[in-house]
Amino acid sequence: MTNRSESRRLHAVQSPIIPVIADLIRRHPGTISLGQGVVGYGPPPAAAEQIARFLAEPANHKYQPVAGIPELLTALTQKLAAENGILTGPEHGNCMMVTAGGNNAFMNAVLTLGDPGDEFILPTPYYFNHEMAITMANCVPVLVPTDASYQLDVEAMRAAITPRTRAIITVSPNNPTGAVYPPATLRAINALCAERGLYHLHDEAYEYFTYDGAAHFSPASIPGSAAHTMSCFSLSKAYGFASWRIGWMVYPAHLEAALRKIQDTLLICAPVISQHAAVGALDASAGGGVAYVREKVRDLAAIRAVVQCELAPLATEGLAEIPPADGAFYFLLRVRTAHAPLAIAERLIRDHRVAVIPGSAFGLTQGCALRVAYGSLSAATAAEGLGRLVQGLRAIPHSG
Repeated sequence: MTNRSESRRLHAVQSPIIPVIADLIRRHPGTISLGQGVVGYGPPPAAAEQIARFLAEPANHKYQPVAGIPELLTALTQKLAAENGILTGPEHGNCMMVTAGGNNAFMNAVLTLGDPGDEFILPTPYYFNHEMAITMANCVPVLVPTDASYQLDVEAMRAAITPRTRAIITVSPNNPTGAVYPPATLRAINALCAERGLYHLHDEAYEYFTYDGAAHFSPASIPGSAAHTMSCFSLSKAYGFASWRIGWMVYPAHLEAALRKIQDTLLICAPVISQHAAVGALDASAGGGVAYVREKVRDLAAIRAVVQCELAPLATEGLAEIPPADGAFYFLLRVRTAHAPLAIAERLIRDHRVAVIPGSAFGLTQGCALRVAYGSLSAATAAEGLGRLVQGLRAIPHSG
């Protein structure tokens, strides 16, 4: 008899799909990746300029405040007020904490809210790390389907509430679907949470990535929402900050003590050198800030147009459905085939040198869905990669 084994709860946690696809890509050189959700640009130059200032102060090598360095908290407070309509501080009923990316913020929230067996309502398709975090915390993800356009079904969420429900989770603009939820829908969910004594946990990592007139909306800007709304943000996408690991969260003031326990145990504080770089990235006077992001998103919109053009034949030929995707940098295709999505993804890499993410990673158990990511592509690479994808999907057996 031995006790040398991993925790039993981890057997219920799915394996991250990105490393699996990355390993397949490495084994097939020349593959164009339409897989991982990253942008192709880096941070504003002012981010790197802050590193010298960081190094010039020996005290910066010591632990810093759990919630974040004052300079970054000030910059984020100003950003939230100006861009999101969110006023922060105890006088507004909420608090803010800098985290090591948006995933860290989400995990902090789950650990703060959930006891073993508690439920979190999670619309499907879901972002896989959200489902993994809930399961890892010994809580239960309650999956609620979205409609044919991947929009939320508020009444289905209402019907899914039980005495064990702790929160409803929303992500807009959405990963993996690219859907942008209308303000009216997010307001309805926020009101439902207020009515039923739940928290509304909202992920806004893709807040800047909207197209064709779609608009991002922050539920924490709703008057009277501070006591039940938690918001997760990230610099990873918009500011090309993925490896720097900087995000932040806004949460009800009454959760402050609990969140500090979790942050201090898991992290102590977000990487301080990255926090200083984030101050530079957000500094509009130094070439950063929202103007920097808007320029990058305009460039990405041109790539998106190439992707749409290349994908269009799949719909006209009846090979796949391409639901609207007015945000983020994803399309989640529904391919008409009886083959499993992972098998199709493996075949696309092996035979056509193009990588996508299977929809099964996002909780889609019926049919064959594939996520196409275009955030890191150039126009030429997008055309080539999507051309390979279309060719590959034409080559598989299809069903009506």
